[in-house]
Amino acid sequence: MRHFSGSLNGQDWDGYVVERREDLGPFRTWVRRQAETRTPVAVDTETCGLKIFAWGPGFLRLAQFGNETEAWALTIEHGSVFADAAAWALELLPDITGHNWAGFDALVCDEHLGVPLEATCAKATDTQILAKLVDPRQQMEGGIGSGLKANSARYIDPAAPDTQDGLKAVFKSLKLKIAEGFAKVPLDHPTYLEYGLLDVILTSRLRPRLEATLEKLGVPKRLSVYEHRVARICAQMVRAGLVLDVPYAEGLQSDLSYDAYHWGETAQAYGVTSVNSARQVADALMSMGETLTEKTASGAWKVDKAVLMALADLDRDWKPIRSRTPNPLAEAVLRSKRAGKWRSAYADNFLENVDARGRIHPNIQSMQARTFRMSVTQPAVQTLPSSDKMIRRALLADEGHVMISTDFQAVELRVLAALADVKRMKLAIANGEDLHSFTARLVFGEGFTSKDRKVSKGIAFGKVYGGGAATVSRQTGAPLDAVQRAMAKYDQVYPEVGRAAKDWRIEAFNNRMVAISVTGHRLPLDRDRTYAVTNYLVQSTARDCLGQALIHMDEAGLVPYLRLPIHDEVLASVPKAEAEDIARGIAKAMTFSLKGVPIEAEPEIGKRSWGSLYGADY
Repeated sequence: MRHFSGSLNGQDWDGYVVERREDLGPFRTWVRRQAETRTPVAVDTETCGLKIFAWGPGFLRLAQFGNETEAWALTIEHGSVFADAAAWALELLPDITGHNWAGFDALVCDEHLGVPLEATCAKATDTQILAKLVDPRQQMEGGIGSGLKANSARYIDPAAPDTQDGLKAVFKSLKLKIAEGFAKVPLDHPTYLEYGLLDVILTSRLRPRLEATLEKLGVPKRLSVYEHRVARICAQMVRAGLVLDVPYAEGLQSDLSYDAYHWGETAQAYGVTSVNSARQVADALMSMGETLTEKTASGAWKVDKAVLMALADLDRDWKPIRSRTPNPLAEAVLRSKRAGKWRSAYADNFLENVDARGRIHPNIQSMQARTFRMSVTQPAVQTLPSSDKMIRRALLADEGHVMISTDFQAVELRVLAALADVKRMKLAIANGEDLHSFTARLVFGEGFTSKDRKVSKGIAFGKVYGGGAATVSRQTGAPLDAVQRAMAKYDQVYPEVGRAAKDWRIEAFNNRMVAISVTGHRLPLDRDRTYAVTNYLVQSTARDCLGQALIHMDEAGLVPYLRLPIHDEVLASVPKAEAEDIARGIAKAMTFSLKGVPIEAEPEIGKRSWGSLYGADY
């Protein structure tokens, strides 16, 4: 049995590597002692990468267990006896700690050790969740970040060795790329083993420090319980995954390659040999008589997606705005770049990550953004425009099932009405009126048009997401001065919104630039962007409406049907014969009151593909 030792902030630690069968006896003795004393034990895994489901046997290399002073690493790669010992320990230990437990390690243990994530999540405390409850910002945003190393440096020992940097040096010496290093580094390499042992020592020491910090900040314990439950539900959705229509995905791959080439050829006709060259695109557009008004920090003309969409007369869902003659070059550049991106991000990604059962497992981060909004990555299907059916058509419900999409109804505006106590808005909601039409009537009068409604909708979301008159003008095609007048009128008919924003800024200023959501989430503000307080509070609360709905579904036994949370939508795969009953159950779980304002949801039953809910024929 190999032995490692070290010291962190004056406190010694020891680590042991279980490499032989005879090493298992001392490990089991240690585990029994931790279980009898109910000592929290940190658990971590070392794997070949991030593809939990697509990799297959051999994916799990090490399983580590440790408290604040002692750690054990089981060499799973050496045989099933070590995997069995790890599974036994996971089942016996009454209190475990992990960092990103539900998001990764619980899924690894479920898939590769056969220990259900429901069992481990029920007794796990996730230090990544605790860290985000302290401060949801990443380092680039001015926060500590949610990584184990960053939090260890902050709470345990600033001089703690960054073994990950050491590992990267090892990979380089072995001529391994970082992406393949974790799979190919020798299992007995001392830096690799120390990396694994230290992770559980650090996680064990981090937990009580984060718990003490949360108590000092006054963050309610129920919020941690809530977030752990939401994370477990999201992990169950990741495990379930979605069936991939492989032949369709292969055809999609080919079609998108052709589209990227075709639209690239169209751009070449206007002198643009590379659609990714901003300078070429800008020069060609100006030679066509277009006027560019914005520049990048380096002084180059800005021709990003927002600029090109306006020139192509397209809104965010790629539908015509009809405010100008579309520029054919802008459209060609947009469509060529989108086709190339979609081929890589979706078609290629789907086919590279499909598992042996024909399923893909998008990664769901339950509290990703600084407002705690959920995100879906690998692939990032939440970034698809709401009008897309082509990509969504590749993802299927189970055999004999149909897809159900249940979407909150105008949840951001309902949340705004509830938090700011907007009287007219609350009355409109109570009367079942369409909020955007209601607002357009107040702003533009009884004879408002569909364009007026679109402007009103843009202004409403601008208030929520922080967009100004210029953004609304660009997105809707309405003249800037007209949007500015409409925004002034909006402030008159809904004065509570402005007053609440001012009060929230004052409250945050008096709380060291931290706003507190209705559920107790801490939302740090940037001193030069205090106007974002409305955005943060509304987005965070809307996210918590979704989190509470997921818990209601869990209580109703509906989680096995769930597949994805996409913004304010929940996607489910349900038996065709039971679709109507389950759809009603999901909608019921998503219907409740927020400060007297009804939060409601509308289910839609499709065919087998997700795309059928957007117009696809299957």
